[in-house]
Amino acid sequence: MAIACFNQELKTGTAPLRMFKALILDSHSLIPKIAPQEKLVCKYTLIMSDIAFNKIESVVYEVKFEASSDDGCICKMTSKYHVKAGVELKEEDIKHGKDKATGLYKVVEEYLAANPDAYA
Repeated sequence: MAIACFNQELKTGTAPLRMFKALILDSHSLIPKIAPQEKLVCKYTLIMSDIAFNKIESVVYEVKFEASSDDGCICKMTSKYHVKAGVELKEEDIKHGKDKATGLYKVVEEYLAANPDAYA
């Protein structure tokens, strides 16, 4: 597998801890407030897990949240598995991870239903 790496530096007049908190820890809250045109999309890469990582180099996830006609939303998830050379990945190899993700979404949905002011 080929890897391309790019480095970039940006100088700011803000202390490192404040930038880290704003851009990393709380970006999910801050960015929609200051840049509302951002899409409700999150893309990230998982490099370690208990999900068949004896067969997988990494997994790239993309999660999109779109409004549905009933005032809810549709969560669209794409998972791209980068499989180790010479290994075949089967559906049962990733079923456990898919089940855990679905369970987590349900727990969050139940929490938000029980706490209507949370994350409003």
